[in-house]
Amino acid sequence: MVVKTEPNVAACSSRDQAVTVEARDLVKRFNDISAVAGISVSIRRGEIFALLGPNGAGKTTTIQMLTTQLKPTSGVVRIDGFDPQRQPDEVRKRIGIVFQEPTLDTELTAYENLDLHGQLHCMARRVRTARIFALLEVFELWDRRDTLVNRFSGGMKRRLEIARGLLHRPRILFLDEPTLGLDPQTRNLFWTKVGELNRLDGTTIFLTTHVIDEAERVADRVAIIDHGRIVADDTPQALRRRTGTDSLERAFLMLTGTTVCDETEPQCSDYVARAGRG
Repeated sequence: MVVKTEPNVAACSSRDQAVTVEARDLVKRFNDISAVAGISVSIRRGEIFALLGPNGAGKTTTIQMLTTQLKPTSGVVRIDGFDPQRQPDEVRKRIGIVFQEPTLDTELTAYENLDLHGQLHCMARRVRTARIFALLEVFELWDRRDTLVNRFSGGMKRRLEIARGLLHRPRILFLDEPTLGLDPQTRNLFWTKVGELNRLDGTTIFLTTHVIDEAERVADRVAIIDHGRIVADDTPQALRRRTGTDSLERAFLMLTGTTVCDETEPQCSDYVARAGRG
């Protein structure tokens, strides 16, 4: 597992400090319910940023607005300088996404899934073939390249999904609960590979996870969202100091409370987002 023991100020100083993800006063309402209630975040190029929150807090809704899937009610979003609503194609060229739910075509092989994705991004055959070969090696799937995905384990599918998300060399990779259901060994491999790509390519990582110790180990910075609002935004170390706790999980509980949100209740904002999509 990639471990970041210090805030990444020194590490980031050698990188382009340009802001690559910016949201200002971002709001999403479904009827009279505010799923996201005016959040603002700014993420530097090459940063690993974690958005944490209880079930229904607004994490997935936020990602959907940042990645052109959902139109904000109000506020400003810029992804690598582009507006997701007015310039969606430019944004999609620059981002990769690993969704909560599997989106691979299980009737295609690993290679075919990647090749199809490359064609959709208009990658030249020679370029995409070289990139596919490289990513299959990186994610330890080369020997299974011609295997149908319906024969893959959950961990193999997740590795293939992140390889697909990185195929077109996105500047920003969005990971929405990427290790959900994975065993500890597979989670460790997953984050090791993500960390290597972040360091080597300078890819900005925007992730959500309920495995808070993952965020503590891999993230340069953590924002905590609760009831559609950002209640804290700092390094894991600073959040622990601020709350007088010895772990990010304890800091998280101090900042959000311990009451479990019933996702069938309308105040749970990601439930509202799903209901709003019909």
